[in-house]
Amino acid sequence: QVQVVESGGGLVQAGGSLRLSCTVSGLTFGAYAMGWFRQAPGKEREGVSCIRWSGGSTYYADSVKGRFTISRDNAKNTLYLQMNSLKPEDTAMYYCAAGGSFYGLLSGTQIDYWGQGTQVTVSS
Repeated sequence: QVQVVESGGGLVQAGGSLRLSCTVSGLTFGAYAMGWFRQAPGKEREGVSCIRWSGGSTYYADSVKGRFTISRDNAKNTLYLQMNSLKPEDTAMYYCAAGGSFYGLLSGTQIDYWGQGTQVTVSS
């Protein structure tokens, strides 16, 4: 049974930082592209960042470039998202996802597993 568990969300003031973690079990973590998505109330789900199985390629949404950093530790089956210079518009539920294809994950057309999400709230 595959489990995808996010942690690290919380309430932070604008300009602050948070580090999200996503621990995966039940699959060969190193064989999957991984990504972070977010959804704010009343808005569509947005792809925030993705990373290849090897960590060699990454993608960032324009809205987070230069502020967020995605990384993974395949030995620990864990994905990270370091979020700096947070803004109120970053407030959303953040979800971790795994996909067999980097571009499939990126496009949202091939997402094999989702986590339950972790809430990030940025106050102004």
